[in-house]
Amino acid sequence: MSQTVEKPRVGGPGTGHGDDRKVIVLNDDHNTFDHVASTLARYVPSVSIDQGFQLANKIHSAGRAIVWSGDKERAELIWEQCKDAGLTMAPLT
Repeated sequence: MSQTVEKPRVGGPGTGHGDDRKVIVLNDDHNTFDHVASTLARYVPSVSIDQGFQLANKIHSAGRAIVWSGDKERAELIWEQCKDAGLTMAPLT
């Protein structure tokens, strides 16, 4: 006979990976590579200007790129800052 064993919760509600959000920047015809790269370096944690240019190239080539993923509140802040700087943003996912 087997028994079901419940494991204790490590974090509170909303702390699992299921709450992670993706910040996605879309390609457009009005932002320059320099502007996209500098905006990403300014607002996305741990993105250098060189990484910003790599992401800008990916956005240009693929039409979009995930530039950050993580907790909802931080994702909303990054999304809003990038949008306010003029980048074309996909809805948070």
